[in-house]
Amino acid sequence: MPGIEGKVVAITGASSGIGEATALLLAERGAKVVLGARRPERLAALAARIEQAGGEAAWIRTDVTRREDLHGLVKLACERYGKLDVLVSNAGIGLISPLDDLRVDDWEQMIDVNLKGVLYGIAAALPLFREQGFGHFVNTVSTAGLRIVPLQSVYAATKNAVRTVSEGLRQEAGADLRVTVVSPGAVRTDFAEHMDPAAKAQIDKLMEIALPPDAVARAIAFAIEQPDGVDVGDIVVRPTAQG
Repeated sequence: MPGIEGKVVAITGASSGIGEATALLLAERGAKVVLGARRPERLAALAARIEQAGGEAAWIRTDVTRREDLHGLVKLACERYGKLDVLVSNAGIGLISPLDDLRVDDWEQMIDVNLKGVLYGIAAALPLFREQGFGHFVNTVSTAGLRIVPLQSVYAATKNAVRTVSEGLRQEAGADLRVTVVSPGAVRTDFAEHMDPAAKAQIDKLMEIALPPDAVARAIAFAIEQPDGVDVGDIVVRPTAQG
């Protein structure tokens, strides 16, 4: 597709789930993808898969709680491909539990990954986007922030904080930059892997109707492929059966 081909797209949380599906789809459509995540062996395997299919990919171990790692991701894009068109801030965790459990360490981890990780990405890419005169932030949030339910208070708060930052960024960005927020509903990923058992049971039930990750990848691609001057601000992608 002309709107994606040749674009350089950096993706956090690229080693699995939505990030992996997005990398595969965008590479298939002609983007040069720069992969970031904490598991280097999975990044290397994904990059090899993309290259074997005729695509272009680079990767670097990226922990979004480390500011310098986001700068490294952006730097790799520029060194390898000479620019960065899009930063997809997709890395996230959902350590949901009742507030009464007082899992303060989990709360802080969600703030560090889900919110500060996005802010660090903005700090790394925004100066480059200003210098280039173009750029696109795509931030993955969640329908958890649209419908608040028990056990997800802190998780939803981090996602809504990103939604707020994104809207402020959109208004400050001016005519040359774009900002998109994508809110997935239930998606088949390893989201529940490290949850409290009661919370995991709740999420596992939701997984019965969950979307495949490539459904969200197609929404991200839709935002990226729009012509200059068209900003797709907010996309919600959820199963038709999800309340």
